[in-house]
Amino acid sequence: MRRLKCLPRFFKYLLKNDLSNERGRSVSSFSQGEISLQTFGLKRLHNEPIFSANQQVHNQLFHSTTTSLKMRRQEYSSGLLSGRALQQQTAECIDNLPGPSNISFQDLVLQRSKTLKVKPKPDAQTLKFGAVCTDHMLQITWTEAHGWKAPAINPLGPLTLHPCSQVLHYAIECFEGMKAFRGKDGCVRLFRPDMNMHRLFCSAARIGLPHFDKVALLECIKELLRVEKDWIPSEEGFSLYIRPTMIATDSVLGLAPTKEAMLFVVLSPVGPYFPSGLKPIRLLVDTKHARAFPGGVGNNKVGGNYAPTLVPQKQAAERGCSQVLYVLQDGLGKGGLVGEAGAMNLFVLLRSTNLNEELELVTPALDGTILPGVTRDSVLRLSKSFGNMKVSERQLYFNEIEDAASEGRVIEVFGTGTACMIQPISGFVKEDGTEISLKFDSKAAEYWLRKLPGSLSNCNQDYEPISLCGRLTRKLLDIYYGYTEHPWSVVVN
Repeated sequence: MRRLKCLPRFFKYLLKNDLSNERGRSVSSFSQGEISLQTFGLKRLHNEPIFSANQQVHNQLFHSTTTSLKMRRQEYSSGLLSGRALQQQTAECIDNLPGPSNISFQDLVLQRSKTLKVKPKPDAQTLKFGAVCTDHMLQITWTEAHGWKAPAINPLGPLTLHPCSQVLHYAIECFEGMKAFRGKDGCVRLFRPDMNMHRLFCSAARIGLPHFDKVALLECIKELLRVEKDWIPSEEGFSLYIRPTMIATDSVLGLAPTKEAMLFVVLSPVGPYFPSGLKPIRLLVDTKHARAFPGGVGNNKVGGNYAPTLVPQKQAAERGCSQVLYVLQDGLGKGGLVGEAGAMNLFVLLRSTNLNEELELVTPALDGTILPGVTRDSVLRLSKSFGNMKVSERQLYFNEIEDAASEGRVIEVFGTGTACMIQPISGFVKEDGTEISLKFDSKAAEYWLRKLPGSLSNCNQDYEPISLCGRLTRKLLDIYYGYTEHPWSVVVN
């Protein structure tokens, strides 16, 4: 085991707790000389496992604080300081000490596994999504009193949880999904990881889990990737999936904000989410079940959003569909508001009914029921840069899609997500068995996919076939694997 760096900040917040616990007595009685600050402070710290190596650091911090407070008492005794001012300055002296610790990359501890697993071959037919994990994991624990402890990269292994841990009873947990790619130049890249860190931060805040330093966590994840670099596939279409997760571990059955939590990150080599590649799938239109609802947590990546979708997903499979399109009934008689398609954001490319037959790419607006997907945002931005269509985030009713399909105005429908990237959709199956067929020009998609990596900047869209599925897939792959330089691509040195 090696410690990269250990900062005295850890001891500062312990000292602050020692002093704060005695604040009431220290402000009132300390001014009268009835107690000595040496009666509290170091006793609890002796129980810390790394105290012996850092006792001098803590002694220095404690000594400087107590010396300052003694000077204030002397000023009070000499009449140079009023009792009120003494109380205020004593409290400020305590408050100015740093509070509970945040995540610190400098404190990272690494313990390498003594036994390494055989790495699977990058085969789309045999490498199942999330079925194999790498040799190591990142773990960071948090308590309300002490904040985040030192991050640790340890051999992959089971978690130790009390049976009363809140995550097991109230699903107080959130997670993220992101990928690392190895380019042809050998460099490892992340795709817009800042968005994943921000979304995890927002998800945690929504369910009462602790805040954290987003930059520091990302640096810890990068270090984990460096340790597991040999697990990152180099073949296009393959990557190393990254799953950061935060759970409430407080061992109490009462429903209350947690006082203990754990953040961990596991890695898994993956191929295409749908092994068939860029081939369209069908969706079952579900108006009975709701994936999310107004005022809920549909815009957060929490486990409670996903477990209730397992039964509808099974029903979809029984009817020959790969995923479920959730349509929320709002009583307006427009077929219901279109939501997400399983774990994907939905996009529809329509031709308008006006004289110029303008193209419009539509996706449901972020109204609190839609997850702000990283791929979703990327598709919106890239599509706007193409310049030959209107790009809209708005309410989308199912009747609008159904009517446009019957009139031949639907050009393409596809889902987006970190796991699937771009997934074309060939049709909807309604609950009464009615099927709505959708266009998908596979030749146009293949035209864009066959383009040389990094060559899309030279395209002439006025003379090339329309296929956002193909064009967006090629563009994203170029960014993922470093064929073209882009600010969204973050190299892990």
